[in-house]
Amino acid sequence: MSRHYKHDIVIIGAGAAGLTLALELADQHRVAILTKADIREGSTLYAQGGVAAVLSDTDTIDSHINDTIDAGVELGDPEAIRFTVEHSKESIDWLIDQGVPFTRYGEDDAYHLTKEGGHSHRRIIHSADATGLAISKTLIKNATNHPNIEFFPDRVAIDVITTSKLGIEGPSRAVGVYALNLDDDVIEVFHGRFISLACGGSSKVYLYTSNPDTASGDGIAMAWRAGCRVANMEFNQFHPTCLYDAKAKTFLISEAVRGEGGKLLLPDGTRFMSQFDKRKELAPRDIVARAIDHEMKRLGIHHVLLDISHKDPEFIKEHFPTIYKRCLEYGHDMTKGPIPVVPAAHYTCGGVLVNKHSVTDVDNLYAIGETAYTGLHGANRLASNSLLECIVFARSAARHITSHTTPNDDIQIPDWDESQVKDSDEDVVITHNWQELRRFMWDYVGIVRTDKRLLRAKHRVDLLLSEIEEFYANYKVSNDLLELRNLAMVADLIIRSAMSRKESRGLHFTLDYPDKLTSSAPTILAPPLTD
Repeated sequence: MSRHYKHDIVIIGAGAAGLTLALELADQHRVAILTKADIREGSTLYAQGGVAAVLSDTDTIDSHINDTIDAGVELGDPEAIRFTVEHSKESIDWLIDQGVPFTRYGEDDAYHLTKEGGHSHRRIIHSADATGLAISKTLIKNATNHPNIEFFPDRVAIDVITTSKLGIEGPSRAVGVYALNLDDDVIEVFHGRFISLACGGSSKVYLYTSNPDTASGDGIAMAWRAGCRVANMEFNQFHPTCLYDAKAKTFLISEAVRGEGGKLLLPDGTRFMSQFDKRKELAPRDIVARAIDHEMKRLGIHHVLLDISHKDPEFIKEHFPTIYKRCLEYGHDMTKGPIPVVPAAHYTCGGVLVNKHSVTDVDNLYAIGETAYTGLHGANRLASNSLLECIVFARSAARHITSHTTPNDDIQIPDWDESQVKDSDEDVVITHNWQELRRFMWDYVGIVRTDKRLLRAKHRVDLLLSEIEEFYANYKVSNDLLELRNLAMVADLIIRSAMSRKESRGLHFTLDYPDKLTSSAPTILAPPLTD
């Protein structure tokens, strides 16, 4: 028997986007927030740099728009970009009202604004070098204190429940979510008049990633299965600088380190970014990541170096306390010398296709944060635009939900049917497929691609999808199986999108089509059967 819970709003994910939506709606609605693990775990927690916004008298909305368009290599949606930037200041004001402790600096105690790659002005408001942590802690505190918000940790969402799946005639409408309770392995049913996917991105599809283990593309895969289109899945951002250390896994070194003067060096101490872009270390992330990848392959080295030790040690410790302490734990003192860095999968620029209100193709189903494709990022994400996107579009979704009514009919959602499945006795299949998927995605669908590599990846993912669906149909679900199922589906969407783009643009670089086309459009994929 399944347990059933009823709320007005069901939100999957407790990052900046999900928490913002919950707080904006909770005064009028009962809200459920499902999280895979602890409510504090997610990509927001690890975001270091800050939030981009027009806050200075010397900056302009048009300048921020132009920087975003430029970083996105002219593939972003101009209306979505303007909508985001025009709502940037009010979003920061909202975060300040929530109590986020942004860093103040100088005699006038003004908010400190830093500069990152691709930005023409200092416009990144931050909380030292742990902005995501500050935002997450603040919003979680406020959400847990709100009587209308209920958290359900250790729940892994399986699928969105729609009226079409229930055999109800008319336009497909989201009415609930099936979720696995990891504490007792019971499949639960969450009923909601509105459902929002705020599950983060899909960088875990790659072998090396800066993201937490929860970033397995769940929201994108669930939306696809529900009948939603996805867009620009070929554009996966690789953060240029993650700490290279076997013990550190992949600890991200913020873009702000380069923004404050950090230099990229080869092992012999030679700077190299000037050979690739006139902006040197402050070029957009795709350019910097490809440059590092090129030098590593050319020289056969495992990493390059990032050096900010020429700056005053106290300046480094004050501006990058978290990074300084973490590097020190692994034996790297960034005040005394360079630290080893490598690129790692970092941000999913594509996602579930939505409008400016975060509305998907399925009625009453919303997608926000990294799960969504809003049109803001284009072919590459401008640094620190992602947290801004979370706040802007979550608040827009809240306004849309508040202004729209939906039938409050008591739709009967059946229990999860496990009558035809059994316990798995071959979990090695999951482990093997998991490792194979992430390895071939890294090797064939990574920073530099070719038609041959993509074709090899497509053949492998087709086989994996077949094996996974057969396994899913016959055995009880588990966290690992659900994540593998979602990652394989997202991998297929990435590969198909990459195969369809016959040019190199932004984060999609292919040796077979090294030039950028004079005009281009987003890659949009639709499920084979939509209701």
